[in-house]
Amino acid sequence: MTPPPPADAAVLRAPAMTPLQQIRSRGRIRGVLPLLGPAFVAAVAYVDPGNFATNVAGGAKYGYLLLWVILAANLMAMLIQSLSAKLGLATGRNLPELCRDHFPRRVTFGLWVQAELIAMATDLAEFVGAAIALNLLFGVPLFTAGLMTAVVAFGILALHSRGYRRFEMVIAGLLALILLGFLYDTLRIGADAGGVAKGFLPGFAGTDSILLATGILGATVMPHVIYLQSGLMINRVPAHDDAERRRLFRFARLDVLIAMGIAGAVNIAMLVMAASLFHGSGRTGIDSIEGAHAGLSALAGSGAALAFAIALLASGFASSSVGTYAGQVVMQGFIARSIPLVLRRAITMTPALIVLAIGLDPSRALVISQVALSFGIPFALIPLVMLTRRRDVMGDLVNRPATTIVASIVAALIVALNVFLLVQTFAG
Repeated sequence: MTPPPPADAAVLRAPAMTPLQQIRSRGRIRGVLPLLGPAFVAAVAYVDPGNFATNVAGGAKYGYLLLWVILAANLMAMLIQSLSAKLGLATGRNLPELCRDHFPRRVTFGLWVQAELIAMATDLAEFVGAAIALNLLFGVPLFTAGLMTAVVAFGILALHSRGYRRFEMVIAGLLALILLGFLYDTLRIGADAGGVAKGFLPGFAGTDSILLATGILGATVMPHVIYLQSGLMINRVPAHDDAERRRLFRFARLDVLIAMGIAGAVNIAMLVMAASLFHGSGRTGIDSIEGAHAGLSALAGSGAALAFAIALLASGFASSSVGTYAGQVVMQGFIARSIPLVLRRAITMTPALIVLAIGLDPSRALVISQVALSFGIPFALIPLVMLTRRRDVMGDLVNRPATTIVASIVAALIVALNVFLLVQTFAG
């Protein structure tokens, strides 16, 4: 009779667990947390300083009227970031790389050029916002504050070289700081519940409100993180087969739902705060971050103003780091080239430093930058929809027909809003 094999031999014959199985074996909570994080990196861009400018201006001038725009933009963001995450999981490549693989060379080059211009508009919002925060908190001159922001952004980005979790945790911590700042201000100021409810009913009040709505949309749905989300998913947790890819995508959707939900709550809180405090008191002309800070201090106390400034600083630092990372993904993907981060940051931050150096109205520049960003959304969104509907690209994770229809409607609405804005602007 053959004796049974030793226990250690049985262990050696047992199949090794995949990385996903190892993570899930840690338990209900510890087995989920490591699968979350990429969407929190992307979410920071949805609450960058440009949001502060557009939401404050919208709330002060129009009260709760444009709350529905924030809600709609946030729902769009959830869909778009989910599609981008799915693209990265299904292909192991980021959106710019797939554009280079599947589109004509001229199209790819054009997409890269506009993406770089959008990166400059993004940097304008992030650097100007952080510089204003440093000026409000410590009296640092705006140009010097812009240079300080660059140094901090590089420091945060350097964490990524030591592992993606450190970078994600710092960004998530800054996002939490932004949320706490506006939670404090909103609870301190209060709001008209009936007015808030009416604000979620679609409507405009003239062309100027459409301009602000477009700025809110551009500040909420950010083109550069549509590209980035797909890159954040690559090789993060390697999938063993199609079944594991589908499981990873379920966790990616949960990640997006939580992170974008937090970003949406912050944006809603910004506008509600401005509507309740400024519009409600007749200060409808407040359209700058500095004006909002001064108004908060006068009407709600120094604590509310401090919370606002700290949230703005956290937003500027975090979003500038994420913006630099996204820029590398864009360049490497579209043209298969990369340049040193210092040089890249120097190029894209130049317009922001010029604005700070020559004394242009920084808050007005923020609003205009967000309108510019809204024009970049279709150039990221349309290729995303085109690629995720193709089975030869996506395999089993290809879009369902209903998903493609909804995403196409979203893209069409964004394009139509921008065309209408152009017509109204030049007609006037």
